[in-house]
Amino acid sequence: MSSEYAPLPAPGLAEVSFSAQGHSLQLLIDQGLREHCGLTVAFTGRAGGVSSASYASLNLGDHVGDDPAVVEANRQLLMEAAGVPAPQRALLVNPNQVHGERVLQLGEDLAASRAAAREGADGIICTQPGVPVLLCFADCVPVIAAAPGGAFAVLHAGWRGAIAGIPGAGLAALARAAGCSPQECNVYVGPHIGPCCYETSAQILERFTQAFGPGCDAGQRRLDLGAAVQASLLQAGASPQRIVHAGRCTSCSNSDFFSYRADGGTTGRHGAFAYLAKE
Repeated sequence: MSSEYAPLPAPGLAEVSFSAQGHSLQLLIDQGLREHCGLTVAFTGRAGGVSSASYASLNLGDHVGDDPAVVEANRQLLMEAAGVPAPQRALLVNPNQVHGERVLQLGEDLAASRAAAREGADGIICTQPGVPVLLCFADCVPVIAAAPGGAFAVLHAGWRGAIAGIPGAGLAALARAAGCSPQECNVYVGPHIGPCCYETSAQILERFTQAFGPGCDAGQRRLDLGAAVQASLLQAGASPQRIVHAGRCTSCSNSDFFSYRADGGTTGRHGAFAYLAKE
């Protein structure tokens, strides 16, 4: 199966500063993809928002104890910085992430899809322009996949989602929805806790090595979630040349990203965000 659209440019991530209402947001984006088909894929950091204390400052999570009005203000800052027109910002899809494997494709009835997402999903597939999608993270692995033409998937892979294969399943579902092959898609793996900081049980580590190979074992009972995500994507047919990793550990870089482990469980959430602009 081959897409009717022109092939995507090779993926890349670069940190770019965007201004919104006097705030400076640092976003990891693929500028080449944006110019090619109008699709913005972005990973946020923790700077540039209006939250305070443990949530300082660009907290995008509405389930962590932060003031809901402040969280909404942060989301508006992100969407403004990402170039989302004001009328489309009200359409933001932000699922209730349950550390599962459900991937939800947005339908023509967007209100029904948004309601279904709030019931629980850890992956969103969007094939229509004008709909911003946000998932939130604080150590788990954010994954965004892009198909030729601009359809996209945003996926949340904690250890439960990763072992269940949500990265590969989400990529395969996107390819079916977009009418292309998985190897035509670009995949972006955002900042997450690295093997340097992620110690887990011997039992969990064994489950990962059985599912994804010995590359998940970083020694001393440390799990390489990025390697597991990579293996899941390759199993689904992704081209290794079209997978790019941000290469940032959220725990090591706790001043730049929220980290559940480094912050002792009380912290905000950074985001994986995607938006296909209308022509």
